[in-house]
Amino acid sequence: METSNKTARQIWADIKANPARARFGYGKKAVLVNIDFQCAYTKVDEFKTAYETDPRQIEHVNALARRFRALNWPVVWTHVAYADSAEDAGVWGTRTNTPDSLQNIKHCSRRAAFDDRCEISHGHDLIYCKRMPSPFFETPLQSLLVWHQVDTVVITGGSTSGCVRAAAVDSLSRGYRTIVPEQCVADKHESYHFANLTDLMLKYADIVDVHETLGWLDQLALQA
Repeated sequence: METSNKTARQIWADIKANPARARFGYGKKAVLVNIDFQCAYTKVDEFKTAYETDPRQIEHVNALARRFRALNWPVVWTHVAYADSAEDAGVWGTRTNTPDSLQNIKHCSRRAAFDDRCEISHGHDLIYCKRMPSPFFETPLQSLLVWHQVDTVVITGGSTSGCVRAAAVDSLSRGYRTIVPEQCVADKHESYHFANLTDLMLKYADIVDVHETLGWLDQLALQA
């Protein structure tokens, strides 16, 4: 195993600065999967489970969503919520049992509610409640992607080290080009965030500047 005195942030900066890094690239049609933009994870002044990396994260995600809708491409928002019994959290909900515990995000609660800064187009966008890290697990997401004949999955949300990573691994495993705009993902601690950006870039996804993805979408809109 290689050792290093560099921080996770510094290692990520080195990886990102490599002009020869290989890319999967964009395909012909994409889905936007916005993971868990709910108050439990976005309202840092309200919940101790929340986190913020880029203050403009949700603004960038909204900009992506508007462009996806303009192309008539699917936009998906996921959130987690559980029954009062928490039985649907399974073993994942057994380590702790405090008001902040995962399994205590209940349906219709403030913690389960989407952040009001999210511009969700109800009736157009798809909203999926998931119970495990990956948005592909026991949701209709895979069927949606088949129906729309997409070949590219653009992932935003949090956390980078948790559900975003799980989504990227599952996306690649299903044969999709996987794109993660860096400014659109967040985590609780910079070490987890940057270490996972590094690992995702090296193995499973293209980590890109959000303006690159916005530019790709704008170019496609001009061609439409």
